[in-house]
Amino acid sequence: MEFSQNDNNNLPLTKFESMLKTNHVLFFDSEEFENIIHHYLNQGKVALAKKAIKLGLDQHPTSINLKLFKVEVYVFEDKLLEADALLNDLYSLDPLNEEIYIQKANILSKKDEHLKAIEVLKQALKLTDDVIDLYALIGMEHLFLDQFEEAKACFIKCLEQDIEDYSALYNVIYCFEFLNQNEDAIAYLNTFLDKNPYCEVAWHQLGKQYVALKKHKKALAAFDFAIISDDTFVGAYLERGKVLENLRRFEDAIENYNMSLQLDDPTSFALLRIGKCYEKLKQDDLAVQYYYKTVHEDPLLDKGWIAITKFHIRKKDYKKALYYINKAINIDSENVHYWKAYALINQRLNLFEEAERGYKKTLELGNYELNTWLSRGDILIKLGELEAAIYNFEQAVEFYPDNAEIEYRLAGLYFSINEINKGTFYLKNGLRHNQAFNFIIEELFPEVSNKIIVKNLLKTNL
Repeated sequence: MEFSQNDNNNLPLTKFESMLKTNHVLFFDSEEFENIIHHYLNQGKVALAKKAIKLGLDQHPTSINLKLFKVEVYVFEDKLLEADALLNDLYSLDPLNEEIYIQKANILSKKDEHLKAIEVLKQALKLTDDVIDLYALIGMEHLFLDQFEEAKACFIKCLEQDIEDYSALYNVIYCFEFLNQNEDAIAYLNTFLDKNPYCEVAWHQLGKQYVALKKHKKALAAFDFAIISDDTFVGAYLERGKVLENLRRFEDAIENYNMSLQLDDPTSFALLRIGKCYEKLKQDDLAVQYYYKTVHEDPLLDKGWIAITKFHIRKKDYKKALYYINKAINIDSENVHYWKAYALINQRLNLFEEAERGYKKTLELGNYELNTWLSRGDILIKLGELEAAIYNFEQAVEFYPDNAEIEYRLAGLYFSINEINKGTFYLKNGLRHNQAFNFIIEELFPEVSNKIIVKNLLKTNL
């Protein structure tokens, strides 16, 4: 029994809390204690649940159900030895009580002994006709073991017992998805919908499976049926909006995202997607309005700040772009794309030291694209940091061993510091791999291009 706020069912709870305040011990039957404890555990009020258990066992010392609540609290507090000992005592008193097996399985699961937990739960199945919760628990143990086929079978059994067990339905689809069985998931959901044609959750999940297979028109139809089944289903409008974006029906997508905003509190996701749609429709003023609404709704959503950043980059307003990319980096300082944008923006503003820092951070985060090495190295050359530039390009050669663009730069750098042998080596390599890039010497190292040895090498290879 659950206590409600508006009926007499909460009288034992009110009486119990009054007793705690006055320290006057009142009598409750064991079922009332069970309901009180269950209420507190559901509310996460463990300390009050423990008080109720103690007082309950003082008044009903032989109650197995109250002792099982004590086991549950022991497990919650990771007092597994105490829980196990008490369970063994209870088993000797009532070996046919399925709740004892469930708590035993819970302890085994806490110890990561999931196979043993499954065996114990299977024993409990033989003791009860109410099997839904047990199949769900067995399914979860299989998930802990990454046994997705077995888990899926258990959750399907839950649905066979209760077609409205949506938690089981989500778990079934999760298993299908993890096993990359989208077609099988679609077949299962269609069979499920034959029995329960107005299940908005199943239609919604069916649509998501079609999206995974890029069958956008079928996905759209599934989300339509989800909305027909429940026209307040926010998730269906959001998914429908995403599909319409993929079909380049941006105005229709905006309509669906707006519907989700009308049905529920504004979400940063919907606001951001509306902004993206307006941008695709070339309605820049509306796009940026929605980007600002996005970050107002969720200031910690880095995707909102980066959307504004990219908007200003496209407008060539690099000062504003710099302000907003810093916002994004403050939220997610390990995002390589943000650092690359930071470097590009600073480069456009001729803030070369900051730009070099951005490219360096990009490389540290594992972005080894050729353009990143080249951009950083060229900035170091511009800053006169020749040794650092050499080190940068020597690292780049390890990733791109026969790349003429790197080799011409190393040649120019080594000639610049009068290491003629190394300069000659890299210049010959560059000319051998691709003569078309020899302009790099003149462009980046004009003084080097006037050296007689360099002129002769370039002339010889024309």
